[in-house]
Amino acid sequence: MDFKEQATVLMQGTEYGDENIKKAMHRELIERLQQAEKEKRPLKIYCGYDPTKADLHLGHTVTMRKLRQFQEFGHEVTFLIGDYTALIGDPSDKDVTRPILTSKEIQENAKTYADQAFRILDKEKTSIRYNSEWLSKLNFAEIIQLTQNFTVQQFLSREKFRLRWDKNEPIYLHETLYAVMQGYDAYSLQADVQVGGTDQFFNIVTAARKVMTSLGAQPNIAICLEILPGTDGSEKMSKSMGNYVPITTTANDMYGKIMSIPDRSMPIYMRLVTRWSPKEISKLEDKLESGAIHPKNAKMRLAFEVTSAFYGDDGAQDAQKDFELKFQKKTIPDEIVEFGLGDDKSCLTVLVDSGLVSSNSEGRRMIKQNAVKLDGEAIKDWSMELHPGVLQVGKRKFRKLV
Repeated sequence: MDFKEQATVLMQGTEYGDENIKKAMHRELIERLQQAEKEKRPLKIYCGYDPTKADLHLGHTVTMRKLRQFQEFGHEVTFLIGDYTALIGDPSDKDVTRPILTSKEIQENAKTYADQAFRILDKEKTSIRYNSEWLSKLNFAEIIQLTQNFTVQQFLSREKFRLRWDKNEPIYLHETLYAVMQGYDAYSLQADVQVGGTDQFFNIVTAARKVMTSLGAQPNIAICLEILPGTDGSEKMSKSMGNYVPITTTANDMYGKIMSIPDRSMPIYMRLVTRWSPKEISKLEDKLESGAIHPKNAKMRLAFEVTSAFYGDDGAQDAQKDFELKFQKKTIPDEIVEFGLGDDKSCLTVLVDSGLVSSNSEGRRMIKQNAVKLDGEAIKDWSMELHPGVLQVGKRKFRKLV
């Protein structure tokens, strides 16, 4: 591919909230590719991941998929584990203060991150770094020098900080240091490109570029990606919301969860979590719009592609056959009564409250008999927290959990 074609692929799924900024980043990316070619070097790309939780879901893999695209074009990728930034916690997408993790908790979570990331990234072409390597060595004078690039007004203009200010809720001084620290990460890695979600816009476009410029480095290029909605199609994918697709689940479960997303969510899933090119996506979207392909068939192609990326074509094929057996061959009906999950999502409570069983004792008995399934997977533990999906008791009782 020439530089313009590479840039088109690499900009797929980006969002900046301002078309002029998007055009500027696109232009800078092409120029940096040309510059690197003249210097006979690959671009240096990185994305940072704070190990605040042990398990990753499909939403976390959006940036990893973009890193993989850079790898396939021959560029140098760093998977940065933010063991030092995690001591603060990123306030970008939170309107409350994040809990501060202990070093032990951070290290335990970090152990699993790389292994999960290598389900997408090329292990041989990925550098794993920890930002404690350089952030722990900064002295107080150096920190003061870095913070001189920012004003209090800049931080208060950020949406989540402003909401807390308006509610007279505390904004702690250490939280403002997060963006500065991330900027120093980019400088320390001498990054050409930094990848992140739209919630990282300030940290990448404002903070990192300011810090790098102030320290005499060429500012990085921001690849800010759209946020993947959950299986409900409206809220951000989140474990706490129950609308997530874990990447450590089974192929059958992953396929089924992708099939449960609303039709309107298909385009963004195509852009963010598939290996498809912009032309392939555009072609499929045109077919959907013209009616040349039924939405259900398009979604099956999408579910196959996402599942295949993690479990291979054979795993995706088996998952598709399992889905067809359950749904298309009427093992599970098309029309199912919906039941809204409340605060208590434990299996036994949901079974009783939804009317699938008449009592706790009946619920426990059905679970022991392997007669209770969620999206086709038998439930073994009556206290298990349920997520949105199809809950089944026996052969004829169903509820669609939402």
